[in-house]
Amino acid sequence: MTKPAQNKELTILEAAEREFLNKGFAGARTTSIAEAAGVTHAMLHYYFRTKEQLFERILDEKMRLMSQSVLTAFGQPDLPLQERIRDGIERHFDFIAANPDLPRFIVNEVFSRPERYEAMRNRVREVAETLMRDIQLGLDASAARGETERVDVRMLLLDIISLNIFPFIALPVVEPILGDLSGNRERFFELRRAENVEIILRRLKKV
Repeated sequence: MTKPAQNKELTILEAAEREFLNKGFAGARTTSIAEAAGVTHAMLHYYFRTKEQLFERILDEKMRLMSQSVLTAFGQPDLPLQERIRDGIERHFDFIAANPDLPRFIVNEVFSRPERYEAMRNRVREVAETLMRDIQLGLDASAARGETERVDVRMLLLDIISLNIFPFIALPVVEPILGDLSGNRERFFELRRAENVEIILRRLKKV
């Protein structure tokens, strides 16, 4: 594919991502995507034959980036266990911060189109099974040495995901109780990121 064609495809993908994240699959319109990308409707369909194909391309890319980010962080066996976990929490938080509409979008799509659940589940499972097995071995070894509590990695990852995603999904609801923090979102997310790390690492500590 030539460079101009690659640039055009990228422009379409960027416009489509905004349209899907804002309106969901059902509400997204290829005519709106084409207009935002500055191409004709026919040209959009030249690059991506259907709305479904375009949606799948974006979803695949987001899942790939998230998997890459999490694997890079947690999958560093040379680091001490707690440093791997710290790095994993921070990288996952940063990925959500860079894609704040993605969690709400995925939840909405799963509820509105249940058939998508299995496809997403398979994408996540490919990464999660190896990752969880590796981290569980590290957790078990650490607990056997008396360094940390015994922890089920599934519960640990659920804690991490919940803590990291909640601020982005619930911010409009909890903003009134944030006081002066609500005026500086960058500072709020910086504090929340550090707090999430502290909560999880404290959870691991031997009492």
